[in-house]
Amino acid sequence: MPLQKGDFILIDYVAKVKETNEVFDTTKDDVAKKEHLHKEGQIHEPELVVVGEGWVLKALDEALATMEVNKPQTVEISPDKGFGQRDPEKIKRVSIKQLYSKEINPVVGARIEYQGKNATIRSVGAGRVLLDFNPPLAGRTIIYDVTINSKLDKVPEKISALIHRRVPVVEQDKFKLTMKGTDLTIDMPEETFYVEGIQIAKRGIAMDIQKFAPMLTETKFVETFKAEPKPVPPASAPTQVAEAKPEEEEPAKEAKSAAETKTSEEPKPSKTPKATKTAK
Repeated sequence: MPLQKGDFILIDYVAKVKETNEVFDTTKDDVAKKEHLHKEGQIHEPELVVVGEGWVLKALDEALATMEVNKPQTVEISPDKGFGQRDPEKIKRVSIKQLYSKEINPVVGARIEYQGKNATIRSVGAGRVLLDFNPPLAGRTIIYDVTINSKLDKVPEKISALIHRRVPVVEQDKFKLTMKGTDLTIDMPEETFYVEGIQIAKRGIAMDIQKFAPMLTETKFVETFKAEPKPVPPASAPTQVAEAKPEEEEPAKEAKSAAETKTSEEPKPSKTPKATKTAK
């Protein structure tokens, strides 16, 4: 069945410039490494798209609605439906000293911010720098090789995908969801406690849930801090009481017994009666 507006899908794609075949974006990690697009901390994985919400280019969004799951398709997007036509008036030359004064070292191809606008350095020479304030892909025809990996139908998996979209640095299955009636509780894993911008992310998650799961009227985020287990002190060695050796006890017992026997058997001295004188 064709997809409908509001359907949750996970897509993989490789995006490239038609004129040069240069890959500029992808959800595939192996392609990102091959094309030198992989950056530290950046995650390349299937991307969540809610059909019709404008989370991707409008022309790609419209093409997704006509596609089927697990059937790869190539989508070609012209400049007027992609990043627009190039505007010559948005290309300007500035003094290289002005960039140096802002601590900018001009390198061809680098993206910089100048006077509050993003620009690409197109050339450097003779004390002047050519800045292009057009979007980097303006005037280019874009090719998307895209596949819809899966369609999410159940409310818990939709909510889980919305959470991961806001907090991609933490594994999706580490968030515990509990739904009771119209209440939703999200137990936040410890890895999220110190994620930069986590409070803004939670606000975004709550707004997404209100929009895409309106039956849930209350969302709670639970952060549980657990005390670290205290180290167990090593068991003290039992006090050893010196015991007399059996061979040392026997002589002592024998001596004591002999002494007692001698005392009991020794005869008591008898008293000799005095001789009585008889008177004649």
